[in-house]
Amino acid sequence: MDLDKCNPIINLFLFICFWTIRGMGGTVTLKGLPNTINVAENSPSAMVVGSFTVTTTATVPPGYPLIINSNPLTKAFSVNPTSSGYQIQITGKPILDFETAPDNFNLQIYVKDSTGDTDLQVLTIVITDVNEPPVFLDNLETQDVLVYIVENSPEGTIYNVLAKDPENKPLQYSLQPTSSPFSISNRTGSIISTKVFDYETDPKSYFLQVKVGDGTNPEIKGTVIVYIVNTNDNAPVFTMKQTTFTIPEEQVPGTIVANITAQDADDFNYVGNLIFSINPTDYFTINPVTGIIRVSEWIDRDEKPLRDNPLIIVEVSVIDSPKGGKSSSMSITFNVTDINDNPPVCNPDTYRTPVKETAIAGTSITTITCTDIDVNPANNQFKFVDLTCNACDLKFALNSTFSGNIVLEGSLDLEQPNNPLEYTLTVVAEDITAPFYKDTAYIYVTVLPVNENPPVFNPATYNFSVSELDGQGTMIGVVNATDKDIPFTGITYSIVAGGSTLGYSNIFWIDPNTGSIQLMTEPDYETTSKYVLTVQATDNDPKDPKIANAVVTVNILEANDEKPICTPNYYTMTIPTDLSPGTNIQRFQLTCTDRDSPPTAFRYTINSGNINNHFAFSPTAGSNITRLILAEPFDYSGGLDKQWNYKLLVFITDDNLLSGARQPKGIVETGTVTVNVNVVIAGLTTVSTTTPPSITYIHIAKNVYATNAWYVPFIITLGIMLLLGFLGYLLYHLAKYLSTKDLSCCTPKPNKYKEPLIQNTNKAKKEVVMELTKLNTVFDGEAVDPVTGKVYEFNTKSGARRWKDTQILKDPQPIKTKSSELVIPVLPSSINEGKGRIGTANGQKTNSNDVQAEQKGDEKQNVFGPNPKSLPQNPAGQPTEGLSPLPTPKTKQEGEPKPILKKGDLSEV
Repeated sequence: MDLDKCNPIINLFLFICFWTIRGMGGTVTLKGLPNTINVAENSPSAMVVGSFTVTTTATVPPGYPLIINSNPLTKAFSVNPTSSGYQIQITGKPILDFETAPDNFNLQIYVKDSTGDTDLQVLTIVITDVNEPPVFLDNLETQDVLVYIVENSPEGTIYNVLAKDPENKPLQYSLQPTSSPFSISNRTGSIISTKVFDYETDPKSYFLQVKVGDGTNPEIKGTVIVYIVNTNDNAPVFTMKQTTFTIPEEQVPGTIVANITAQDADDFNYVGNLIFSINPTDYFTINPVTGIIRVSEWIDRDEKPLRDNPLIIVEVSVIDSPKGGKSSSMSITFNVTDINDNPPVCNPDTYRTPVKETAIAGTSITTITCTDIDVNPANNQFKFVDLTCNACDLKFALNSTFSGNIVLEGSLDLEQPNNPLEYTLTVVAEDITAPFYKDTAYIYVTVLPVNENPPVFNPATYNFSVSELDGQGTMIGVVNATDKDIPFTGITYSIVAGGSTLGYSNIFWIDPNTGSIQLMTEPDYETTSKYVLTVQATDNDPKDPKIANAVVTVNILEANDEKPICTPNYYTMTIPTDLSPGTNIQRFQLTCTDRDSPPTAFRYTINSGNINNHFAFSPTAGSNITRLILAEPFDYSGGLDKQWNYKLLVFITDDNLLSGARQPKGIVETGTVTVNVNVVIAGLTTVSTTTPPSITYIHIAKNVYATNAWYVPFIITLGIMLLLGFLGYLLYHLAKYLSTKDLSCCTPKPNKYKEPLIQNTNKAKKEVVMELTKLNTVFDGEAVDPVTGKVYEFNTKSGARRWKDTQILKDPQPIKTKSSELVIPVLPSSINEGKGRIGTANGQKTNSNDVQAEQKGDEKQNVFGPNPKSLPQNPAGQPTEGLSPLPTPKTKQEGEPKPILKKGDLSEV
């Protein structure tokens, strides 16, 4: 909105308000207002532009009158009290610029007295234009302007002066001094450089005065300072002239050998931070700041590549800035000179030379080879001195001082006293110039023995004796040989002839080192009684061994070393129980021989198996032929004999005790013969059957297990213990139950068992065959047979059984048979009819009507002979020929005490 157009309306509004207030009866009045005041632009601060007074019937409180509003709003004026009234002052906020500020300001001045009366008047301030000089619009208004020009920059504008005239009058620009390499545009104020500056040749700075004027007012001035900026536009330059240096080898690392200097045309203290480097760095290092070159490692002129070329060429570089600076390089040559720093070196430094003991004087022993690696001939010459040898007695000498050849001057014969097998010599190689370095070579001269003498046996013949009883490893004797050669290299013994017999190429062995002769096997006097051996002694010379022979006679001493040999040596026979004493059993006889014993030297004894001495040999001694006879009769019915199978172990000794001189050990040799005799009851016959026989096999065995299967017996034992505990529990309650019952009904009646066990009938017969496996059975339980009432023993693991008190037939009268072979009885099938029973090898079994207990399983029994229960009985009470009746089972009576069982009553059937 245009404020100028609004002023009449505002004035009217203010006027109406004023008169309204006046009409209300106020007494305060602003005198001198309203008013219009002209103020020049840019008037200074605190300038008084007008004044007025206040009249009131009361008092004006502090803070009044005041400017409550302005149009436009401004804080450029303030009301300040004076002694005579009030004045309007410029505050300087903002600067009253005619070109930028409004043309006039309407200030509303308000006053209020202590009674509350007020007055409001308007003061109009009109800003008047004043002609002003130009002003700078940049930093030249308040300070000097600094301008930096990089050297080598092209010509052109370096700065634009900014200025303005308040009245927009055209300005004129000028520059002082006019002779400087700068100019200014008269109209635009652009300062221009007129040359390319070089920091190293031109002034480093320029002071320029800029003037600006509008043609009316005085010119305004400003200062522009121009600085030339240095750049790295120059490469460093080496200032040293020497490029070749001579140094001796073997300098201590860190030794200074050269000092490199350089300078830079650029500002040395500011830009030219020179940094030195060297390449390669194998031998030298350089201080990057000072340029001092030092030795970095030992330089050996005598080693390659310096041995071939003593010059070390390095490249030294200098750069004036670590990053992207300018650099220069130059080559430096070091000439390394040789010094005498190496001793002569003998390679090898140890020599081992073999020389025969027969070598003559003047023989070349060896030539020492030494070298000196110094390059300069004056430093690598040496000579050989100080040949030393302990206890050599001038046996060796140097052939020449510079040749290093050692020759023999004495004798090396080992047979001479005090001549050792080895000599130790030392030779020194020494420089001929200072500092006279030395090296020592060691020579070991080994004297090679020459085999000149053969071994000698002392004595030349030997006689030894050995018994034919001596076995492998027996030492017979020792032979010995000596050798005069020194040193003694040892002698090896061997048997080259004799000693072959018994299918062996040689039964003798000689220790090759000690000459001890031993047996490789037992000699046999009966084959060879004397051996003549040729023993050879060989010295241990590897090239020309020498030998000597000795004769060794070995006499074999006769001894009783042969056992009697009898035929047959194993025999089995079967004889009846009624064989008469004195009878030659089946015409059996032994025929014996012995290579070293006469026929009259034999003696016969039965070592084992002859129970009750039933058997004997006749004659017992003095003959090589003897017969087996029955010495004592058998008594099975009387209980004396219980053994049916006899295994006789017969010893035959030769009784050939030779004299003490010929047989110091007195050995008696013994041969053995085994005779098996089976005794059977005579008279047993067999009856042919019309039907094919049936065969019953009974096999008794016990479990076995691997020895490493420890868990098997453990599990079996645990199971048996649990089973026995359970059975014991049942038996305990069964015994309690039976103790309250009458068991007379269970007693078997004697009449039942009067029927014969075997009847001669033509009916079908049943053949019972028993297959026995003999076990070492332990009978650990006892029980009563419910049928017979007899006590039997049993094994709880395998179930094997046997009668505890076996009844033996008395006065047996066997039936004569045509042969002495064992007859197996055949039981007729009719024996199963009726209420009879069958006697088998399994024991006695009744039918199901008689004894219910027999249905649980067959009883097992070890049988070693005919069972008396299986013999024929008379079914009608008629007498039988030659047989005694079987004992009748006793009937158990009420109140009869149970029999007491003893271990002594046990017997096998």
